[in-house]
Formats: sequence, structure tokens, C-alpha cells
Amino acid sequence: MPFIIETRGLAYSYENGEPALKGVTLGISEGKKTVILGPNGSGKSTLFLHMNGVLRPGKGIVLYEGEPLRYDNKSLASLRQKVGLVFQNPDDQIFASTVEEDVAFGPLNLGLPRADVEERVEAALDIVDMAGFRSRPAQQLSFGQRKRVAIAGALAMDPRVLLMDEPTAGLDAQMVREILELTEELNYKGKTLVISTHDVDLAYEWADDVILMSEGSVLFSGTVDGLFEGEELLHKARLTRPILYSLNLQRHLRTGHPECPRPRTVPECCQSFFKKETTKEAGTFYIACLSHGNLDAGTLQKFRKHNRGAYGSYAKRVSRELGLDIHHYFSSIEHGLIKTSMGEDYLLITEPSLAGLVKSKVEQFDRRWNCKIKAIVIGNGY
Repeated sequence: MPFIIETRGLAYSYENGEPALKGVTLGISEGKKTVILGPNGSGKSTLFLHMNGVLRPGKGIVLYEGEPLRYDNKSLASLRQKVGLVFQNPDDQIFASTVEEDVAFGPLNLGLPRADVEERVEAALDIVDMAGFRSRPAQQLSFGQRKRVAIAGALAMDPRVLLMDEPTAGLDAQMVREILELTEELNYKGKTLVISTHDVDLAYEWADDVILMSEGSVLFSGTVDGLFEGEELLHKARLTRPILYSLNLQRHLRTGHPECPRPRTVPECCQSFFKKETTKEAGTFYIACLSHGNLDAGTLQKFRKHNRGAYGSYAKRVSRELGLDIHHYFSSIEHGLIKTSMGEDYLLITEPSLAGLVKSKVEQFDRRWNCKIKAIVIGNGY
């Protein structure tokens, strides 16, 4: 698979002379979810600023689609339409007086007609579930809400690649899951996602590829399993193995149970670790495609309250607007997999464009763990 972004021999030092990047050579595969993993001070943020053209290399080059970056104003403006960057601290990115004005800033600078700008702003705020805050002063928002606005500002440019610097830092558990689900949605819809983090558990669950950095250098680039199979590089980067990886390894060492396939999520861990004591068949995972007003309370009543979830910003917003009695507004796919693997039916409400993503996740889980879960997409009249 071709690299959409590459760096070759990238080196950079700040004004104090301290080297931040030391000969960094790496590639970001198009269409994948890549994690830049490393402790604080490893060079992750500086690397992102080079990928977006904010910083210019002291040595080496950055390439987009095989072409070296050019640093004239026109070329940089073109690059930033294609490679969006979301800063770790949203206050470093948000500067306009209202949410709407901030998200519209980038598209307006492209010279787009006002109608096109309005369309982009509306779509970006919808996908981050902030449409109801468009007239709100940014300083009146919570930290997590400001993070969503910063993401919306980047999405309004419709980039092919989205770089997110420590996107879960400072967020509560629910907001972390919602941000990760948003990245899954964006990736499914065609965007290449790159996030930086020091959280090994997040990297293990989320990433297709992982790049390990420490003290400005790349220590590893490859698959998630390839990184965590050895501990030497992790120790060098002052990191430890993910909890689920370590638990699975210890079970293998203590009981002789096969180490592979390795569980990377809680539902997979439950399926791998705990023998099912009942012969009851697996439940059915129903995926309801929600258009405004097409799902009534009678449909919901066919499922226990704790067996109902919503996935995707649109489904969550419309479910709340309709007053639907939904229990799981985040981690809904994971809850559904656990419920159905234990023989219970589960209803997940989502938008039509995400039904394929949900169905593929259920079917992938079923193939890997042989649970015999049925995934059925339903619509009007169920």
C-alpha cells in the first residue's frame, strides 16, 4: 500500500539548540489508522507540525503523495486542504468569537461561495455532535466541547488525512470513547487517520499500524502485534505492554492456552478468557438504520433497556431529539457484542451510511471468535 505521507531523514532543532527530531524516516499508509506512540517529549507533536507544513525541516524532507513539500504560501495552503491538524490543546487552535465563525474560517479562506461554506460548517458540526452550539461563544464551552470544535474546524477543510495530536488527553471516559468512535467513522468514510498518544492500551485497541518514537527518533514502525511481542523497545521508550496483551500472555504462560488469536478489545477478551457454560445460542445483533422519525417506541420495547445502543453522531442526536430510551450512547458496539455472545438480542441504532461499518465489525468479531452471532440490518416496518 502506498504511503500518502513520508519523511526521510527528518531532523529539527528548536531555538535552544535541543534536537527534537533526529533523522526520522517513516511512512503513513493511505486509508489506515496509524498511531504515533511515545512518551512526552519524544517528538510526536513536532513531527505533526512538519507533516502539516507548519515547521520546515532543518535536514531531510517531508513528502505528500511522493512529492516533497514546498513552502511557498500557495503550496502550503493547498497542503492544508489535504492534511488537517488538530492540536492537543484546542485553545491553540480556536480563536474566533463563536463556534460557527471558527469552523467557517478555513473554508472562507479558500474563497468558497457562502452557500458551500455553510454546507461544510453544518456537516462538520453535525459529525462532531456540536450542531446545537454553533452560535455559542467558544470560551463558554467545556474542554471536551472545544476539542470537538477544533476537530470540526479541521474537517470543514475536507482533508484526506487528519492528524490528531493526543486527541484523548484531558477527556473523561465517555468523551474518549466518543472521540475514538468518531475517528472510526471518519476512517470508514475514507479518511486516513493519524493520532499521537502515550497510551499503549489505546494504541493496541485502535491502530492498524504503529510507529514508536523516543527522544526524537523512530524505534519501530509496523504492526501492533509486532511492537508488543518484544519488550526491549518499549522499555527504551519508558512504556509498558497493554493490559489486555499482558493478561493474555500470562494466561498462555500459566495454563498453556494458545496465545493467538490475541484479544485486543474487552468483548474479544471476554470471548477468549471465559468459557461459555451454557449451550444457549448466540443472540442476534440488529442494526436499525435511523432516519428522522422512522423508529417508534414499539420497536424499542422488543429489546431490554440495557440491550439498546446508538452509534454515530447523527443517530445519537436524533435519538435524543425523539426521546428514544437508549441505554448505551458510547461503546455501543462493544456492549452489543458482549450481549449477543451471551445469547441476548441487541438493537443498535445508526445512520444508513454507518450500517456497513457496524455489520462488518460484528461479522469480523464472529469470524475471529466463532460465536455464531447474526448481524441483521433492519429499516422501516420492523
